[in-house]
Amino acid sequence: MTDLSLPSLRAAAAMVHAQVPPTPQYAWPLLATRTGCDVWVKHENHTPTGAFKVRGAIPYIDWLRRTHPHATGIITATRGNHGQAQVRAARAAGLSVTIVVPHGNALEKNAAMRGLGATLIEHGHDFDSAKAEALRLAQDKGLYMVPAFHRELVRGVASYGLELFDAVPDIDTVYVPVGCGSGLCGTIAARDALGLDTKVVGVVSAHVDAAKRSFEAGKLLASPTAHTFADGVAVCTPVQEALDYFGPRADRFVAVSDDEVADAIRIYWEDTHNLAEGAGAVALAALIQEKERMRGKTVAVILSGGNGDRSQMAEILSGATPRVQQDMRRAI
Repeated sequence: MTDLSLPSLRAAAAMVHAQVPPTPQYAWPLLATRTGCDVWVKHENHTPTGAFKVRGAIPYIDWLRRTHPHATGIITATRGNHGQAQVRAARAAGLSVTIVVPHGNALEKNAAMRGLGATLIEHGHDFDSAKAEALRLAQDKGLYMVPAFHRELVRGVASYGLELFDAVPDIDTVYVPVGCGSGLCGTIAARDALGLDTKVVGVVSAHVDAAKRSFEAGKLLASPTAHTFADGVAVCTPVQEALDYFGPRADRFVAVSDDEVADAIRIYWEDTHNLAEGAGAVALAALIQEKERMRGKTVAVILSGGNGDRSQMAEILSGATPRVQQDMRRAI
């Protein structure tokens, strides 16, 4: 892992803030009444792309321009938030961007990536197929393949942790969604750099719990499928580098079901009038699951994104839990 000292994280945060203003953290009274604790929500749904990943892309693309000055374009595979972040940062740096998504990907996220300037390619019927095609095209067209996890992504994402802890330094526990791990690692890095005692809890889908089982076993384990509508945490195989970092530093993991996530989305709407996508609501779902354990404490949850499809959000807000297509796996 690269330098995650406080000066290094502050430098990355300054780079992020030159393009993306700090997001708010609010203590919502109705959430406090519901859970029995003081609840601070870190609103990463308020970034220019509607998700936290915009932060990591800024120092990553800066690193790429410095270390690979002859690169003229990037390519990556995604289901949406990672792709939007990379397109935004890369286009601002003068690079071309190709994004590969699986067939059936969210139309609204596809439109957002095209709107930011990406060439969008649909390939295969799951994330694995899209990633394989992106790797092939990278070789064929001389494009730089952007991974889902990288040390520079962590440095950028840590900026939301710095903002949160600078504003509320007495947090007992913070719940963080976990996909490939940049959010969890960034939050831990910010906590450690500031010398705080806050417990950092990773949250996964109960239906795709490889990161939790890997953390508990101390070795990399995989999930056979990613059958959850919370696609931002639908990662079948964790990243070894991420596990090496958060393994000895996270406090614990919590797994939440799709029904719990759908309930948390409705609660966000009722109590704060913010719309969270599936992955964006898993942290609140975990807090609600553990509310007796957290009673009377100061707690934070990361609302990591708000880019849910209109039809899916309408279904959830009407009281249902979305059905999941089995073939849409391992999203980032």
